[in-house]
Amino acid sequence: MKNTPFTQKHIALGAKMAPFAGYNMPISYSGINDEHAAVRNSVGVFDVSHMGEFVLKGENALDLIQRVTSNDASKLTAGKAQYSCLPNNEGGIVDDLLVYCIEENKVYMLVVNASNIEKDWNWISQHNTKGVEMHNISEKTGLLAIQGPNATSVMQSLTDQDVVNLKYYTFVKGTFAGVDNVLISATGYTGAGGLEIYFEDKDGAADKIWDAIFAAGASKGIKPIGLGARDTLRLEMGFCLYGNDIDDRTNPLEAGLGWITKFTKDFTARPILEKVKAEGVQQKLVGFEMIDKGIPRHDYEIKDAAGNTIGRVTSGTQSPTLQKAIGLGYVKTGFATLDTEIYIAVRDKLLKAKVAKAPFIG
Repeated sequence: MKNTPFTQKHIALGAKMAPFAGYNMPISYSGINDEHAAVRNSVGVFDVSHMGEFVLKGENALDLIQRVTSNDASKLTAGKAQYSCLPNNEGGIVDDLLVYCIEENKVYMLVVNASNIEKDWNWISQHNTKGVEMHNISEKTGLLAIQGPNATSVMQSLTDQDVVNLKYYTFVKGTFAGVDNVLISATGYTGAGGLEIYFEDKDGAADKIWDAIFAAGASKGIKPIGLGARDTLRLEMGFCLYGNDIDDRTNPLEAGLGWITKFTKDFTARPILEKVKAEGVQQKLVGFEMIDKGIPRHDYEIKDAAGNTIGRVTSGTQSPTLQKAIGLGYVKTGFATLDTEIYIAVRDKLLKAKVAKAPFIG
């Protein structure tokens, strides 16, 4: 199992650790509900150094990104980022990712899911027919996400870059906590606002950054946050998790990701996805909330009132903010309308739920 630059910090803080995507990761510290509330109400720190980062350089870097991703990266200017996905040859999703434009038409950073680093690298390399310089910097890159309504004001004291006014899906580079060449972005996965801090893991940078962040946030009750609360936070926002809500067999249109699928350019499986769009999807990813008491879990069957299977749950949890059980799942298109009653098969019972609008919180 791999460690992140912060693994010893988590262990020293008494985190509950578990394997995740080949890394020894913190699941929780003080408890999921407590950590969730810290992020929604003030500020919390996630170690997400397990994520993958690739740098693509050269005059054909943009061309390669355009061919392998569904969104239109030509719209990006330096300092802007974009959410996108890598379609496979059948229109499914190899991975979802972030594209950072470091230097327009020349230098880009792709941020991919930890469990897909090798798969994504091989997929992009296979399409690299025009000599784009590719660097997998995942192993030497540290990444912290500081999230919550107080995140930017707390972090402002650690950098001379204006992070309080950093717009969503933009980034800056500069010195942070005395460490040079740090990329600071605002692309959060919690819906609570905040920043991500990318840095090269060398010369004690990880310790310096971690300690400075916790010192700066002490007056706001800053807390370390594990992957458990990361999941409840993203689910309240209706954000997809690769391997649960999207995968190689789901296409971006049925997953509600039509907004990152741009038919104004050529990309892998474009004709297949254009056909899907023209004909209409057979199933849709919907949010739902439980009416009956019970927690929906990944892969539970979704049924209609007569007990016919109409889909499956992809993610589910008890929402700490709403104090009710919520989930995401694919259902046949005819059952995707808001407020449609559906039933979740939990063991031998059918528990009533209804289709709800995601994000679940305002």
